[in-house]
Amino acid sequence: ELKTDEEKIAQQDVRLKEIEAQLIQAYSEKENFEKTLSEVEGNYYEGRGAITEVEDKMKSLQKNRAHIDLLLTEIKDKSTEIRIEMNAIRERLSVEFHVNLDNLLEEQPAEGLIEEEVREAVLKIRNRLDNFGEVNPMAVEAFDEMKQRFDFITAQKNDLVEAKKSLLDTMNEIEDSAKGKFMEAFEKVRENFQNIFRTLFSEEDTCDMLLLNPDNPLESEIEIIAKPKGKKPQTINQLSGGEKSLTALAILFSLYLLKPAPFCILDEVDAPLDDANIDKFNKTIRHFSQESQFILVTHNKQTMASVDVIYGVTMPEIGVSKVVPVDFRSLN
Repeated sequence: ELKTDEEKIAQQDVRLKEIEAQLIQAYSEKENFEKTLSEVEGNYYEGRGAITEVEDKMKSLQKNRAHIDLLLTEIKDKSTEIRIEMNAIRERLSVEFHVNLDNLLEEQPAEGLIEEEVREAVLKIRNRLDNFGEVNPMAVEAFDEMKQRFDFITAQKNDLVEAKKSLLDTMNEIEDSAKGKFMEAFEKVRENFQNIFRTLFSEEDTCDMLLLNPDNPLESEIEIIAKPKGKKPQTINQLSGGEKSLTALAILFSLYLLKPAPFCILDEVDAPLDDANIDKFNKTIRHFSQESQFILVTHNKQTMASVDVIYGVTMPEIGVSKVVPVDFRSLN
């Protein structure tokens, strides 16, 4: 068995040496393969770089070609424009100057001419021709027609100027008249306001109406000054509700006295007034009722007791209203 094992070991050694020799050969082949692969990869990347360079050149060539095509198109358009201009020049030379452009191009240029001087002379002659313009055989008739229209427009303008002047004079006259009548009415209303205010308040109370812009009364705001005894308010808003109502009534009656109406309707104007002011209000109404008829809508008992006729609205049946008058004059 030992001998057998030794033989096997010897065989294995031989096999191991063979395998090592094969392994060494495989490593050698691997190195050769890796070397070959490196060379192939180098050749691949070198070829890839060359391809990229060629593609860049192709893109650049395509871009240049597109630019050249654009330039060619512009050149063709410019050539067409020049050809059209040449045809226009040829026709103008033929019509205006009776010159053939083709013959002119074939002629030899005169010696001793300077281009700058020639261009300047041509420009001067062209400007003179443009200033002369074409001969118009109908110029006299056109002048007569334009003169007639000019005379007509001048007459219309003079009429408008005169009308404007007359209108401005009329406006100034109307404004002066309106200003005079307004100031006259304002002074009367102011005087009435002061009298009625003292009647509703007391003789020691002061009030006034002032124009904030006396130089332009028609556009001026009006300031109302009301100062009951014992108070120095800066504005009407600082007065009590009753005082405001009496002041408003004083303004109302001052305007009413300027041009009395046949009748006047007052709707609950006595609502914010106390008993003492209600009595003054009723006396004022009684005073003015001698010339006008007053219709009062009120819930105040004192006011209802001082009227001549009272009208009450009742509903004897549902949905049916009835007016019930009471004439206090028949009781006197």
